Amino acid sequence: MMQDIFHLILRAQADYARCIDDDRLENWPDYFDDPCTYKITTAANYRDGLEAGIVFANSRGMLIDRVSSLREANIYEHHTYRHILGAPSILEEIDGRIRSETPFLVVRIMRGGETDIFATGRYLDLYRVRERGPKLVERIVVCDSSRIDTLLALPL
Repeated sequence: MMQDIFHLILRAQADYARCIDDDRLENWPDYFDDPCTYKITTAANYRDGLEAGIVFANSRGMLIDRVSSLREANIYEHHTYRHILGAPSILEEIDGRIRSETPFLVVRIMRGGETDIFATGRYLDLYRVRERGPKLVERIVVCDSSRIDTLLALPL
């Protein structure tokens, strides 16, 4: 059973990253349950128990609004991401909920072709398993660096 859960989460992680990397941001909220929590924070803030996030949403509606504002209102230099994910660690499985941790590296590619390491860290996730697959109840994106680029527009 643990092997099945591992593959379920591995597939969910790969599909999530591909959605962002392929610029299908309108589909990004579909990976979340409702209500949900999505937060980007730093390792230091997470370690110290500081609740404030660099990005925070507590519903799918907020995620949908974030995508709409990226597409229609925000002004930022066009860029794309490429996620490189490590294997998820399944930390706990209780009553159809799965807690996992997955390391990530995100490379940012600018319109002119400049490429740099944008973020490294780990996803701390809580999934609820549904008939059509797992949905994120909570995703806390813990970035290793305390220096966050002001061009944090796209979801990690």
